[in-house]
Amino acid sequence: MKKNIQFILIVGLTFFSSISEALAQWRGYGQGPGPGMMGWGYGMGWFGMILMALFWVAVIVGIIFLIRWLFVSTGVKGHGAVSEDSPLEILKRRYARGEINKEEYDQKKRDLG
Repeated sequence: MKKNIQFILIVGLTFFSSISEALAQWRGYGQGPGPGMMGWGYGMGWFGMILMALFWVAVIVGIIFLIRWLFVSTGVKGHGAVSEDSPLEILKRRYARGEINKEEYDQKKRDLG
């Protein structure tokens, strides 16, 4: 737990220090775009590209897990899955549980067959 908190603090401080560096370069440019592409400083570089890639990977993985969770929680099965048992399977289970006797079982089996 303590290592998780330390990791979060390190990542947070790194993120905020890079943001503050970009915002520090912004001052004094008035309404114009400021330094760098689209008004942001050059301070992020490769680190910013890696963070952006990791962000989108996390978003995509999160969406996949969300969709998977929704399918599992709602009980949606694949195209080839059979959700109902055959009447003969149900008849066998009823006979095994003792709900019907041997004569009823044989008669219903003949009716189904």
